Parts: sequence; structure tokens; C-alpha cells
Amino acid sequence: MRNFFKVTHEIPYLRLGAGEPLVFIHGLGEVKEGWLHQFELADQYDLIIPDLRGHGEYQKPGEISIKNFAADCISLIKGLGFESAHICGLSMGGMVAQEIYRQAPEVCRSLMLVSTFHYAPKNFGKLFLAYRKARAENKSPDITRETAAKVCLYTWSDENFEQFYEFYRPNKEYYFKAMEACLKVNNLTLLPKIEVPTLIIGGQYDSVTPVWIQYLMHKQIRHSEFVVFRNTGHVAKLEAKDAFNEVLRNFLNKHQAAS
Repeated sequence: MRNFFKVTHEIPYLRLGAGEPLVFIHGLGEVKEGWLHQFELADQYDLIIPDLRGHGEYQKPGEISIKNFAADCISLIKGLGFESAHICGLSMGGMVAQEIYRQAPEVCRSLMLVSTFHYAPKNFGKLFLAYRKARAENKSPDITRETAAKVCLYTWSDENFEQFYEFYRPNKEYYFKAMEACLKVNNLTLLPKIEVPTLIIGGQYDSVTPVWIQYLMHKQIRHSEFVVFRNTGHVAKLEAKDAFNEVLRNFLNKHQAAS
């Protein structure tokens, strides 16, 4: 496993396995290690898992934006010697995956967009950000973390809470900057232009990005596949890890370059 790669900035990343490159992009407040349950895909694929700016070990990030998150990922992919890769992003990571396609569609062998969205109305974004900031004031990190777990998870078991806490590590300095970046996303005209194989995944009880949003995305991306995991919230990769991995593997195996 190789842990660091230097481009314009130092981008911390995990790399394991062999085969076609598969990039996993984490969500808001998460760290790269949060894809732990997907490491088993390294038996077929070369997994590349970066920390996004302001997350995990990437603590000298410069400007926080979806555009820069995507540019970092593209630089990492190309810097490792790949012309293209399969791209899988969760939540904010799904927005980054869409932006990677906008900036460099030739880099995307396929897209897997998990519990994410494609558009936030401008006025709603401003109100939502102000609301979240107000709610976070004067709350301890433990209370904030517990609230996030309860919002993101459908099954409130001790095991799920422990695993969520392990990989949800929001940085106070950058968290709301990244949230603000998410709320500026507008991919209404991009989705119909996506031509690579695309898998869209939602969670039945996702209260962060409700599954009807992913359904709208599916209707906009021609020939996309749409899967909903029952009895899961925002993080099916944790709550339904075995079924989640099987769905990813089946999709990826259908779209390997040699096939």
C-alpha cells in the first residue's frame, strides 16, 4: 500500500490491489479510510482512494471547491500513469465524480454515483447553510458527531455507530466551506451529456439525499442503471456492505475495458 503522491499539492491517498484503476471518493466530513469495507475489491481492481482537500491528512488544501476536488483527483489519476479510471463517489464524492466528468470525460471509464445529488437551488443552499451553522454553534464535537450518525444511518446499532464514528472526522476549519461548495452544484445540463456507463445508487431511507433525487438523476443520464438499497440510510457502503460490494463488482465487471 502506497500512501502519498505529490502533484501541485501533496495529496494523501491509499492504493491497493491490481487490475483496472478504481477511484473511491469519500463524502463530506469523511476520510479515505471510510472505504474500508470496499477494500475486498482490490482482488480485481487497483484501488486509488484520496483524501479530499480539508479532509483526513490533506490539511493544507488551498481553495475548497468541487472544481478543485475534481482537479486533484484527475491529477492523481494521471500522475499515477493512468489515462482513465472507474470513478465511484459517495454524497459529496458523487458531486466530485460528476465534476471529473465535466472537466475530463476521457478520464472516466465509468461512473458510480452513490447517495448524491446534482443540483441545489441557490436560495435553498444559502438558507440550509445558515441553518446548519446555527445548529452547530455551541455544540460539543461528540454531540455533533452523534447527530450526524443518527441522520446518516438507518440502523442505529452500536456496531454501525462505532464504524461511522471511526471514519467521520469533520475538520472545523474546512467543513462548512466544503458544505458550501456542495450547495453550489448545478449539473442540470451536464447529466444528459454523460455517455459512459453509469450506476446510480440510493438508500431507501436516506434523509440526507433522498432517493427521489437519485431517481431524477437516473432519468437524466441515458442508459444509466439505478439501484436502491432497502433498509439503509445515507451510507449503504456500511449498512449493506456485502450487497453494496456485490452490486459494484457486477457493474464494474460488465464494463471492464477488455469486455
